[in-house]
Amino acid sequence: MNAGDIISKAYDFAAPDENLMPPRQSIGFLFSDIARLSRLAFNRRAAPIGLSLAQWRVLATLTRQEGLSQVRLAEILEIQPMTLVRQIDRLEALGLVARRPDPADRRAVRLMLTTAADPLIAEMRRIADELWAAALADFDPAERAALEAQLARIKTALCAEAGCQSETEPQSAADETRS
Repeated sequence: MNAGDIISKAYDFAAPDENLMPPRQSIGFLFSDIARLSRLAFNRRAAPIGLSLAQWRVLATLTRQEGLSQVRLAEILEIQPMTLVRQIDRLEALGLVARRPDPADRRAVRLMLTTAADPLIAEMRRIADELWAAALADFDPAERAALEAQLARIKTALCAEAGCQSETEPQSAADETRS
C-alpha cells in the first residue's frame, strides 16, 4: 500500500481498514489535541495575570537563553518576526523585557529580561506546574516516569527527523543554507 492509498483509506469511512486508526484516535491527533487543550487550559488559568501562553513562551525562552536577537527568538518559537515584535512591544511596555543594542550588529537588538519579570515568571511556572499536576493526577509515579521517558524518546526521534540543532532549538533557516 502506498502513501496515496493510505491517505485515501484514512478518509474513506465507508470502507474502513482495520490497520488504520480513525483520524481522531491517531497518535498525531492525540498530540495535537493535548497541545491545543493545554494551551486553552493554561490561558484560562493565566487570564487573571494578563499574560497569554504566547507571551509566557517568550519569557520562558528568554529565561533559558537571555540575550537572543528578535530574529533568532522568532525562529525558536516558530512564529513570524512581526508577530514576535508585537509581543515584545507589549512585554516591553509592561516593563518585563528590554531591548539592548547588539554590540556586533548595529541593526540588531538583544532581548533581556528585567527584574520586574522575575515574580511573574515564578507565577507562570506555578500555573504550569499546577496545570500538569492536575492533568497527570491519575498517574502514579511509575506511570508518570514511564510516560516522560516515552515522550522524551519520541521527541528525540522527531528532532532527528526535523534536523534540530538540539532538542530545544529548531535548525534555523540560515543554518540550513550552510549545511
